[in-house]
Amino acid sequence: MDIKPIRNEQDYEASLKEVESLMDAKMGTPEGDRLDVLSTLVDAYEKKHFFFDLPNPIEALKFRMEQQNLKPKDLIPYIGQRSHVYEVLNYKRPLSLRMAINLHHHLKIPAHIFLQDRI
Repeated sequence: MDIKPIRNEQDYEASLKEVESLMDAKMGTPEGDRLDVLSTLVDAYEKKHFFFDLPNPIEALKFRMEQQNLKPKDLIPYIGQRSHVYEVLNYKRPLSLRMAINLHHHLKIPAHIFLQDRI
């Protein structure tokens, strides 16, 4: 695995392109391992060079739903009953840790967005 540190904007952009190309890689494969390492490097570079306010977790979820053309019923496998999905989307039920983990793994939303109030 030939991976180099991200030292400048050019390295950063190249790493982002490669991360994007590996987004469908399965964990435990060489591609999945490469994605994991590159994502860690990109995250470290961003934390050092950029200041981001984390998005609201529910707004991030709604944004991903829009990106992937998902309906609330599509979230049932990750959140639970349909009523729970609507309660979460309408801020009437907080996301549990299990819901956050499921959404992270299946919708590829960064976990720290869901966990920002817990850490």
